[in-house]
Amino acid sequence: MVTVTRDPERYRVLPGEGYDGVVQVSAEGFYGSGVLLNGGRAVLTSAHVIEGATSVTVNMDTPAGQINVPASQYALHPLFDSANGNGDLALVWLGASAPVTAERRSLYREDDEVGSNITLVGYGLPGDGLNGYVESGSVAPAKRLAENRFDTTGETMKDALGRGIGWDPLPGSQLIIDFDNGTRENDALGALMGLQDTGRGAAEGLIAPGDSGGPAFIDQKVAGVATYTASLGRKGQSPDVNDELDSSFGEIASFQRVSHYQQWIDQSLRVADPDAPTRPEEVETHVFEGDEGTTLAYFLLEFNGQRDDPEQWLSVDYATRDGTATAGEDYVAVADTLILYPDETRAAIPVEVIGDDTPEPDETFYLDVFNPVGGSFGEDVLMLTAVRTIQDDDGWIA
Repeated sequence: MVTVTRDPERYRVLPGEGYDGVVQVSAEGFYGSGVLLNGGRAVLTSAHVIEGATSVTVNMDTPAGQINVPASQYALHPLFDSANGNGDLALVWLGASAPVTAERRSLYREDDEVGSNITLVGYGLPGDGLNGYVESGSVAPAKRLAENRFDTTGETMKDALGRGIGWDPLPGSQLIIDFDNGTRENDALGALMGLQDTGRGAAEGLIAPGDSGGPAFIDQKVAGVATYTASLGRKGQSPDVNDELDSSFGEIASFQRVSHYQQWIDQSLRVADPDAPTRPEEVETHVFEGDEGTTLAYFLLEFNGQRDDPEQWLSVDYATRDGTATAGEDYVAVADTLILYPDETRAAIPVEVIGDDTPEPDETFYLDVFNPVGGSFGEDVLMLTAVRTIQDDDGWIA
């Protein structure tokens, strides 16, 4: 991660500082970054990080040190187009559940990203805005963060640059940032598009090699996935401080817009989970906790109404709530939005139950479902609630 400061260690994020769900993704000698999603079974990253790999490993920083989890499978977005930076997303399924200490993240689902402040996190090379990144081999990969702002979209920038640019971003699919230093000369989008705005000022940073696949967060949710950087010029003017593609001042970076691709992400996760119930009679209201790691308890949401438009998306918000079970000790708390896409009438919500070998009574927790959009729960019904029982399997207690 390249930042304004000349002290890259200032931007190192250590375990416990709030970004433990950001991981390093290794694929046969090449590495990038990624983010662990809700459910603790899958990582979102860039397709170009793992394309063609026969083996992929996810490396996670934990309070006890780094652990390496081999992937069981991965999937690239079907529209992946490296030449234009389109569909540059991949999902990596872990061969074992992630440690409970690793943060799980939800997706940013709104379409108001442009103008929003973002936090960038990844394992990319460090450096500073004047000199670019430090060459690989001189520093060990470490998790770092920087700040920036989503400035525009890919198609808006293409329109401003004119027909001469050989780049064709899918409409609505890419978010663009620039790396400002507070001067007009090196304000990339000011020079290229007339967007005279230095964004976050001295707090800004840019992605570098190794950050590919890393998340851009808005309000702690994954809004973008790092794809590439570029050094651009227009009408003889180059805002890049040194005219080299090295993540220095005046360059731009593109991110895959998660809200644009959320349907593929959600449905890919659902299809890949063979144990999720698909009918009410398959729902288990009791789940054994296990001795280690996590197991999944499922809730099944079903829509029995009629859509006004066959292409309409339906959604509800949901959140877990303690009963006699305690979040963080007995299960992993989750709060998110579930969307039923066209042709879908039901979907499962997984919640991780934490295993241990301590005898204890059976315990319960709840899932509250609220804020329906595109349908209702019935007259005067504001919230639905379901309960799950965690069954102890460690022996009897008095």
